[in-house]
Amino acid sequence: MSAFDELMAFTHTTQALGQVAGRLGWDQETMMPRGAAEQRAEEMAAMESVLHARRVDPKVGEWLAAIDDAQLDQVGRAQMRHIRKSYARTMKVPADLAAEIAKVTSRAQGQWAQAREDEDVGAFLPVLEEVVGLKRQEGQALSDGGDVYDAMIDDYEPDMTAAQLGEMFDTMRPRLVALRAAVLEAEAPQALSGEFSTSTQMNMTRKLARAFGYDFAHGRVDKAVHPFSSGSGLDVRITTRTSDDDPFNCFYSTIHEVGHAAYEQGIDRAYLLTPLGQGVSMGVHESQSRIYENQIGRGRAFTGWLFEQMREAFGDFGIADADAFYGTVNRVHDGYIRTEADEVQYNLHIMLRFGLERALMAGDLAVGDLEAAWNDRFEADFGYAVDKPSNGVLQDVHWSVGLFGYFPTYSLGNVYAGCLNEAMRKALPGLDAQLAEGDTSAATGWLRENLQHHGGLRTPAETIEHASGVTPSPEPLLAYLEEKFGALYKL
Repeated sequence: MSAFDELMAFTHTTQALGQVAGRLGWDQETMMPRGAAEQRAEEMAAMESVLHARRVDPKVGEWLAAIDDAQLDQVGRAQMRHIRKSYARTMKVPADLAAEIAKVTSRAQGQWAQAREDEDVGAFLPVLEEVVGLKRQEGQALSDGGDVYDAMIDDYEPDMTAAQLGEMFDTMRPRLVALRAAVLEAEAPQALSGEFSTSTQMNMTRKLARAFGYDFAHGRVDKAVHPFSSGSGLDVRITTRTSDDDPFNCFYSTIHEVGHAAYEQGIDRAYLLTPLGQGVSMGVHESQSRIYENQIGRGRAFTGWLFEQMREAFGDFGIADADAFYGTVNRVHDGYIRTEADEVQYNLHIMLRFGLERALMAGDLAVGDLEAAWNDRFEADFGYAVDKPSNGVLQDVHWSVGLFGYFPTYSLGNVYAGCLNEAMRKALPGLDAQLAEGDTSAATGWLRENLQHHGGLRTPAETIEHASGVTPSPEPLLAYLEEKFGALYKL
């Protein structure tokens, strides 16, 4: 075999082991007995040690030195781009540090979940201090003396920097704040109220997953504290959560996670268990979940169909007709939880987290001061105080598992989704008539053909530009939000 073939065979096995490690994480958040947390932390650390050893194996360096990328086709060059970057980054992180991060974050996830349940920030802060310290060490190793936070962002959105994101947020913030203020002064649509059984919600959630093209032959839906998608290729699993008085939480969390899962399920099977066989970045990944959830799932056409499905499932739930239901689904409202935020305010939640974790990683904010800083910034941004830790600093799982640099990709995904939606609507002028029947196949098919199928073939920015035909910009998203909510609230 050639050096390239040998490297790809080795990488295939490493990717397969990575999927096994991911399955341990899925089990931890869905089915693992709580008492197994200590042992699971050891198992996760052991898996990370094996994976790290393979990623820094001297044979990889020898193969990379022997391969002339110019002699490869587009797919081969793209595979090498990912492998070379991953190898260079992994070589900078000591094996014992990688294993310790895996061990501590596995333990921290369970402690976060318990602290969130108990509304006890103090119980979580010591392990968060450990996580932050370890991630700073990792960032320092990766950054070569540069910005530690940039090195962390690069894990989730290659080639993106904090400065670029800050500039994007500076562009978005004034228009979002102005839209929020105008909307909140207008008459609000009717809020949803009542009791909605858990079993009926879960039946509906599976119906919605199928409506958006989720392949249950290669996936499953379970419940978790924090909804997520896990896996790639032939095994892509999603989770959701239920609330007796808020079925939208369940339904739109499901549609969101199906967007992630559809991306992974839609990638060319020829790329299975290779670096190209997964989403190219978290920003691009989030573009799929957000366009599924918002531009498609919260649009007037699809909500008309959903209204009838909910009436069939729950009976009369107090909303008069499909137009009123559209307003209810898109109601801009006060709230604390990022995942439950409306489209107008969602990105403001991300900006809050971006500023806090940037300060944490720079050493400008101590972990012990994080809750107070969160509460102060939230009240300044949203105009009311956080009432309890689970609605504040304990609401997200990300920091407990070390995902610093991840949060800004949510807003980047919204920006990308705006570009994609504009292009998709131009390509599919009759789309709303199909969505009104609950048929999303034209929209999801367009996304699969133009973006999902290609996996990691191109860089993140190239992926969006290839699909949408435009250089990524926040303008399409902002125009969409202003038009949609301007009409809905008669501004």
